[in-house]
Amino acid sequence: MKDTGFANRLTIQANDMTRLGKPLLLLTAVACLALLGVGLYLQLVLEMLPCPLCVLQRYAFAAVALICVITLLLPSAATRIGAALACLAALSGAGIAIRHLWIKAHPTVSCGIDPLETSLNEFFIARWLPTLFQADGLCTTDYDPILGLSIPQWALVWFGLMAIVTAAVALGKRRRA
Repeated sequence: MKDTGFANRLTIQANDMTRLGKPLLLLTAVACLALLGVGLYLQLVLEMLPCPLCVLQRYAFAAVALICVITLLLPSAATRIGAALACLAALSGAGIAIRHLWIKAHPTVSCGIDPLETSLNEFFIARWLPTLFQADGLCTTDYDPILGLSIPQWALVWFGLMAIVTAAVALGKRRRA
């Protein structure tokens, strides 16, 4: 006789994920906004200037938050699609964080004053919200670690968590009415 306990547990977990989809997206959006706030604190209070890759990571956090908030405003049928888009934005942010870590590991490479910074600072949103989205620092600048991790390492951790959560919501079973 087959053990259906494991299959039943998976079904229960998938149903729980469907029920928790919108609250998890709300939590993800709040986490993104909080992380943007932390970035502003580091910049304005601790005077850590954001580099172009930091700004790109801020764009990714803002994109994840925006996608999650828009998804929350849509009917429940759109939750999985919105979560999948948020997952893609989180994975993009993780890729940027990985690139940032690679540059920090290779100090002879820089993303400093280059076409990336110039073009980023020309975006309309960088002109509209320069405090949040204007790149002024160098990617190779070493700041003291926060709880043992550098800023791009923390960004990678958060993007990874957000990708996992949003992927779980996107892949959760659809609730039947």
